[in-house]
Amino acid sequence: MPTELSVAFTEADNNQRGIGVVAPFDFALDRELWRWVPDNVSLYLTRMPFFTTLVTVEMAATVSERGVVRRATRDVLTPEPDVVAYACASGSFVNGVLGERLLTRTMVDAGAPAACTTSGALVEALTTLGVRKLAIATPYVDEVTSRLVSYLEEYNVQTVSSSGLGLLGNIWRVPYSKVVEIVSSVDTPEADALFISCTNLPTYDVIEPLEQALGKPVITANQVTMWSALRAMGLQGIGTGQSLLQAGQQSAA
Repeated sequence: MPTELSVAFTEADNNQRGIGVVAPFDFALDRELWRWVPDNVSLYLTRMPFFTTLVTVEMAATVSERGVVRRATRDVLTPEPDVVAYACASGSFVNGVLGERLLTRTMVDAGAPAACTTSGALVEALTTLGVRKLAIATPYVDEVTSRLVSYLEEYNVQTVSSSGLGLLGNIWRVPYSKVVEIVSSVDTPEADALFISCTNLPTYDVIEPLEQALGKPVITANQVTMWSALRAMGLQGIGTGQSLLQAGQQSAA
């Protein structure tokens, strides 16, 4: 006969849910993604095959190839995630709106019960926050940053200011101080909000202080990815002083 203790553990075990995460081969911020998710949610991460290409438009196109994404999606389906997230900003905006939609469709066709991409999540977040004019900070070379600006234009989101660090690799090594510096440099009174691109750029701990200093929403690639995936599950992200998470809580209420 089951005891009260065994019943309690059984109920807790049954409450576990999951997000499958498809990431580029050089993704180094697993721990950052975990910080947004509730205790009853696990992340099932897989990485796409290694490529020798630098962080350019060519690399973004390579990690967004549908065959590669299809195989990676299938790799995370065994633990039965509720949703699969494609965690790469440049790979999901490099081919414009149509390219992003094809990525989402590819994951669903591969068996994902629901799917989202970083760039699709960005647009979803901008809509939630009512943002039409955006300032952008990226670690990219200009050619990649320009693809992001063009992607947003397709949704009638105006980029009022943008700047990139011009990095071709090792983006995860950028310190918080440099992230704060570039975000502060692109802020302008015209901007409704600021976006920090690239899932390999660490941002979790700078969102709240930047929002307090600049007086407007600061959203980031990893933040919107986790927010969108959790939203598809009917759950809220974990974090204080983040306008996007607060807006999600208000809309749920």
